[in-house]
Amino acid sequence: MLGHGDGYEGGGNTSFVGRAGELAALDRALRGEWRGERQGGRTGDRLITLTGPGGVGKSRLARRAADRVRAAGVAGPFPDGVHWADLSPLPDARLLVATVADALDLADHTARSLATAVREWIGERRLLLVLDCCEHLVGDLRGLVPELLDAAPHLVLLLTARQRLGLEREHVLDIGPLPHAADPYGNEEALALFTARAAATAPRHAPPWTEARLGSARSICARLEGIPLALELAAAQLTDHTIEELAERLARRIGPLSTATPVQPPRHRALRTAIGWSHEWCAPRERLLWLRLSVFGGTFDESAARAVCSAPPLTEALVAPLLAALVAKSVVRRGADGSYRMLDTVREYGAMWRDEAGERDALRAAHAAYFTDLVRAAERDWLGPAQQEGYRRVAAVHGDLCAALDHYLDTAPARALDLAARAGFYWACCGHLHAARGYLERALAAARPEEVSPLIRVRALWALGVTLLLQGEQDQAHRLAVGCEALAAGLDGEAGSGPGASGPALDAAYLLGLSHLLAGRPLAARIVSDNALEAFPGTPFDSAPRIRCHLVRVFALTGMGLFTDAREEAELLRSGCAERGEHWTRAYADYQLALICLFESRPAESAVHARAMLESKRELGDSFGTALGLDLLAAARAAAGDGAGAARAYGTGHAYWQAVGHPQRGTPELASVREEFERTARGALGDQAYEAAFLEGVRHGHTLRTRARPYEG
Repeated sequence: MLGHGDGYEGGGNTSFVGRAGELAALDRALRGEWRGERQGGRTGDRLITLTGPGGVGKSRLARRAADRVRAAGVAGPFPDGVHWADLSPLPDARLLVATVADALDLADHTARSLATAVREWIGERRLLLVLDCCEHLVGDLRGLVPELLDAAPHLVLLLTARQRLGLEREHVLDIGPLPHAADPYGNEEALALFTARAAATAPRHAPPWTEARLGSARSICARLEGIPLALELAAAQLTDHTIEELAERLARRIGPLSTATPVQPPRHRALRTAIGWSHEWCAPRERLLWLRLSVFGGTFDESAARAVCSAPPLTEALVAPLLAALVAKSVVRRGADGSYRMLDTVREYGAMWRDEAGERDALRAAHAAYFTDLVRAAERDWLGPAQQEGYRRVAAVHGDLCAALDHYLDTAPARALDLAARAGFYWACCGHLHAARGYLERALAAARPEEVSPLIRVRALWALGVTLLLQGEQDQAHRLAVGCEALAAGLDGEAGSGPGASGPALDAAYLLGLSHLLAGRPLAARIVSDNALEAFPGTPFDSAPRIRCHLVRVFALTGMGLFTDAREEAELLRSGCAERGEHWTRAYADYQLALICLFESRPAESAVHARAMLESKRELGDSFGTALGLDLLAAARAAAGDGAGAARAYGTGHAYWQAVGHPQRGTPELASVREEFERTARGALGDQAYEAAFLEGVRHGHTLRTRARPYEG
């Protein structure tokens, strides 16, 4: 019985072929129907591993099952959500915990270890965490997985890997190839997949199929052992070959369907044959692009492929048509957003040829240079309409940026320091504080002073100081800020005389001023910012360091109670940012205006500014800033007499504060605002009604964060 869809790992099609038995068994496991049958209790049976060879469809099956339990929502077995971590792009375990944190939407802003933050965040939550493509990290997961299960009594882990972890509490489901012989009901799952993919690849293979062609198709399915990825790659060849040619060529390549003493498991041989066969049928330049694309760990776009892969004999003009050819052959997958990626098994094959061709080092260098240029472009365009896109691009390529930094730390530490300094401020906003701190500290230690420009060192110290402040390390950050200011002052004429000459001094002033603000010293912050701005005259919008320094001055004026002056300067910044399409500074100008309006008993106007801040922070993906904005919105609602709305907003904000790992924070004057208006809302509603509305807001906050939607509560 022929069907429609696919079942290969990581495929882009949302349809699904067969797997009824495996899916039912996985559903039972995820819903806990088998827990307690072995080992006598729930805590011992919360680790499920789908095993099987590469290309057999483990990831697709896991995603199908996860979607089914996710659809049950809060009424299902995982009211706190289903979270997916793709481990295939990771070359080693250095970013393992960070990838898990990203999957959990945890943007930890503390100085504790990220592993500790992950364990504490999961805590009592009832959630499903899927770790996909684990085979190359099995040793590391044998340590991490028990720690997570021990710390989180209701956590369920679903892993996909080519081998089991070998842990005592592991429940293993082995996933085999699709059946390539008809079952008692006449279903032929491998044939259904192959014919569907053949019809999608080459219209001339659309139904109806003749018996002769079906015979050839069945032969192909049998020789490829029903492995979905192998069948997909074979079907892609039908654009240039007949099905009879495919069947005949496979018969020559794989040989008899059974032998007395097979050299290796047939399914491994079949997949290797299918990938190698696809490689052989690629044109020489397509093969070359294939091996070069293997340098990308995750998704990439056409511009990245051109920049990294267009060394002779491939020109930039050739990359697009060659990429299209690899997509047509199912070697490269194209997403709905226009991005590209390779399945891990196909990427591994390309990497093998890349290393044998001696191109590994040159490609890593080109890869690192491209992502350095990407960050430089985002930095250059920060004060304008491209700012939002810059944040998105830097966040999207996090894994490849880390790979570029690793390459430079091995080969050119001074370049690593430059890149870490440029990326650090973006990572602080995107929630990658642990990565920012780690790379900045490693690069500062590795780069020899004589190899590093003082300008770069000031910028690196500045980025590290901002990171430490956001992690709550105020004393250490303040010491760093003082040293950064002294180093910037000693540059003399080294900064030149162009538009960016004041950058180091203003960066240092911003860091020192921010340190004073968070410690409750607004007068000191004002003196620092005023001195720097007077030393380097100009308008607020001359440069990014300058506008950030002006923002410190606005915060200081508010903290000193000079609301009229603070409001005037904040409105100037907000207006100029709105004209330029800038979001980061505009958000904090709205933050100050919302706070000032509260102090001046204008709650309706305060709520308008708080909502504007939330919109800007949503555009940038800033959980910390969103938490601040929600606290202000809650206070404005309470001041306006809307106790229920205030409680919901406080609850939603609480979900975001949980995500950053801090109790409610901000400049000291915000603490008294929170306390006052939370009492106001609670007093208006009563404790029971307040707690109910608060919990409603918490649930709403979790929904907003996982769906990346604007605040609506």
